[in-house]
Parts: sequence; C-alpha cells; structure tokens
Amino acid sequence: MLLAVGLDPARSTIFYQSDVPAHTELMWILSTVASMGYLSRMTQWKSKLQLPEETGLEHSTAKSKLRLGLFSYPVLQAADILVHRATHVPVGDDQKQHIELTRYTANSFNHIYGPIFPAPEALISPAKRVMSLKEPNLKMSKSHSDERSRILLTDSSEEIHKKIKLALTDSEPRISYDPIRRPGVSNLIEILRHFDETDGKTCEELALQYESTSMRSFKEHVASKVAHHLKEIREKYFTLVQGNAGYLDAVADLGARTARANADLTMKSVKAAVGL
Repeated sequence: MLLAVGLDPARSTIFYQSDVPAHTELMWILSTVASMGYLSRMTQWKSKLQLPEETGLEHSTAKSKLRLGLFSYPVLQAADILVHRATHVPVGDDQKQHIELTRYTANSFNHIYGPIFPAPEALISPAKRVMSLKEPNLKMSKSHSDERSRILLTDSSEEIHKKIKLALTDSEPRISYDPIRRPGVSNLIEILRHFDETDGKTCEELALQYESTSMRSFKEHVASKVAHHLKEIREKYFTLVQGNAGYLDAVADLGARTARANADLTMKSVKAAVGL
C-alpha cells in the first residue's frame, strides 16, 4: 500500500519494523530514562482500556488490566523514530502527544549521556483527524468492530458508496458545518474538502455551497469524490499484490538492509554513550 500511494523505494527506505532488531533494543535503553509520570498521562492505554482521559494508575481497572507492553508502547514508538535520528515525523493530530513524549525522552537521554538524538518535530497532515462514519465523535479506525465505520484504500466504488450512504448524520434537512452539534455531517464535509478539486475552500464555504442539497445527494457526491480519487491507488495496490511477489520481497529486503545499517550507526553511538 505504501508503494501504491506513491512512495518510491529508490527514494524511501521501506521496511518491516520486525526486520530491524535495533528498534526494540533501543526501546529498552530508552525505558531507563522514560518518565512513568509522563507515560501515565498518555491517552493511548486509557482508550484501549476504555477509560476516561483523566484516569490515573491508581484506578482499579488500570491496576487490574493494564499491562506493561501497553503502558510502555509509546517508548517503542519513540525508539522507532529516534533509532533513525528522524528530525520530522508525519502524523495525524491525535499523535502529537507521542511526538512530544519522543522529544521529552530524547532530551532526557541527551541531558544525561550527551547529544545523541535530535528532538523530532511533528508534521501534521492537513487532514488532522478523520472521524468514524458510524460514530463521528470517534476517530476513524481500522480496529473498530463495525466495518461500515471506515473507508479502506482497497474498498471498491460500490463499497465506498454504500458506507457513506449509511454514514450517521441527523434529521436536519440542510447541509451545515457544525462539528459540535452536527458531527456526522461535518465529518462528511471535512472529507469532501480534502478530496475536492476546488483548492482553498473552507469547510464553512463548502457547507454554504451545498446548503440546499439533500442529504442523500450530498452523500452521493462525497462518495463519488472519494471513490474517484482512491480508484488509482486501489488498482495499483491489487496490481502489486497480484503481480510478481518477488518484487515486494526485494523492496522489503533492500529496505531492511538499509534501515539496519542506519539503525546500527545510532546504536553504536548510544552504546558508547551509556557504557555498554
């Protein structure tokens, strides 16, 4: 899929994380400087356990169900970034917290052992957060139990039209942009904005443009735009998957070798700094 959306293996190092052991090796070393207090404030483990954001480690559910792997997972994410000495990381708006933890961890390590890691910055996508089609107050997720809640890059035009047709909106007849009061309709407007050829229009301007359109027609229009723009990606994906499997293996192998060599440079500096 990374190849299908346009990444060029001649310019990008594309690899499986599990092919580069340095990721987990650095995670353990970073765990010695990672802050328990900072990790306890991370929202990921709370959302996985379906707990409120203000929950602390003293909560009964946290005490009984929280596992170390889930709690310390953000340290692995930090290692993923820092082992390659990344300076910028493209993420969605909801991942800013993880970049901040990475910066904090890098600075903590550098303070104790010397300047090894850059403090990476987040590159926020223009589509900061795409919401669920069935629960528009939640982020669209591939792990959601309802398949109709998300658009996959492999979805056919028919599947995209069906999912958007069934997207949760409301009974108000007109199209308007109000993320708080009308999250379902507003989510569709935001999706349309990222696929619309009319560059520069705000969500409010798009809402005015389609104000008198029926909800059924508006959904049909959004679905057509999404399906049209994802068609080429979907076709390229299936061409790659159904084609020469050796090509994908070759890309992964080359990427792994390049990534391991790059990570080994970092680990040599890290091990020297900590005295291993």
